[in-house]
Amino acid sequence: MTNILNKVREGMRVVDAQGDEIGTVEWVKMSDEDPTTPETETATPGTSGARRAVDLTDLIADAFRTDDVPETLQGRLLREGFVRVDAKGLFAADRYILPDQISSVSNERVTLNASRDELVRSE
Repeated sequence: MTNILNKVREGMRVVDAQGDEIGTVEWVKMSDEDPTTPETETATPGTSGARRAVDLTDLIADAFRTDDVPETLQGRLLREGFVRVDAKGLFAADRYILPDQISSVSNERVTLNASRDELVRSE
């Protein structure tokens, strides 16, 4: 089965299950295909979707530097991969989307099978 995160790109619109626009894709972190290794594959800002090897400690520090995401949830996000959404609105908190919360990816849009409130929120 193809990983749905492979279809997601920076700048795509993100729409929740109710059809409400949440924001745009800020960046994508691919899943760690071999969780026993200390390096992981990622697509990050500045690499335009290219994959590069990253030290896991650096990735955790970069991904969650300003966010108050519980450590156990950080581990799940890193293992499964995620999409970070730049939330729409001046005071809106950014969100993290797990692959199983994505219903479809087409054109310039990511459609979710979850509501905004069900997504992991950055503080």
